[in-house]
Amino acid sequence: MKILITGNRGFVGRHFTFALLDHNVTYVDIKDGIDARDFFRRDDTYFDLLIHLAAVVGGRQTIEGSPLSLAVDLSIDSEMASWAMRTQPGHILYFSSSAAYPVELQTLELKRMLTENDINLRDIRLPDYTYGWAKLTGEMLCEHLRREGLTVTVLRPFSGYGEDQSLEYPFPSFMERAGRKADPFTIWGSALTTRDWIHIDDIVEASLLLAKDRMSINVNLSTGRPTTFMELFNLVARQVGYKPVVEVDEGAPKGVAYRVGNPALLKSLGYNPKVTLEVGVSRCLSVWRQ
Repeated sequence: MKILITGNRGFVGRHFTFALLDHNVTYVDIKDGIDARDFFRRDDTYFDLLIHLAAVVGGRQTIEGSPLSLAVDLSIDSEMASWAMRTQPGHILYFSSSAAYPVELQTLELKRMLTENDINLRDIRLPDYTYGWAKLTGEMLCEHLRREGLTVTVLRPFSGYGEDQSLEYPFPSFMERAGRKADPFTIWGSALTTRDWIHIDDIVEASLLLAKDRMSINVNLSTGRPTTFMELFNLVARQVGYKPVVEVDEGAPKGVAYRVGNPALLKSLGYNPKVTLEVGVSRCLSVWRQ
């Protein structure tokens, strides 16, 4: 099987690379001097599977602080769609995002578990910043590819995390602070901000299962477990064994208040996330604990 991975040097891409070491894989990443846009314009190779991860990504500061990255993401995805029409790959895994969901549904008052049908491309509601807009546009391109006969799995990962994730994301930053026993311990935005944490191992394994069956659907990668930042802190502090003063930096970027996915469709397709949050915290702390 010939596989193409774009964005392989990123957090998610590294884990796909490791999972597919025994396969014939071509890698495209700007960190290696290969712009995915240039590759898609020039390449005519047939691939059995495209895992499309290339995008301008980052934590909340990047999402809110670099709105013009939308133009780059739109360009990458449009070139990908043109390439797919030209080369007709066997299957496409397109990584969208939970940021594509309407922000009006992500409040503490609603406490809504987001389902795949909460995005309607014929009645688009405001997503999370320009990154969400870029992913919605990418999903629309994927719909067009499906109409042309291609099979595309659109994946909407929620709050992915893992041992080697960059500190610009909240989960590893919690681990790093706890690992050095920071006191006070600072939480950005709000202690009630709620997320659905899913380990990178589950993201990769679930995605490859869906690719194997060539599922041409949109699907959440989530656990359905809501966890506030304060609950995450308490879990981390218990495992480390310390009780620092907790401070909340209300002026820091915080994003939507409540982002939790409904994993019912994923489970019906045969995958139930395996790494519990407790185990995931323990694994990540093993990297940061001093």
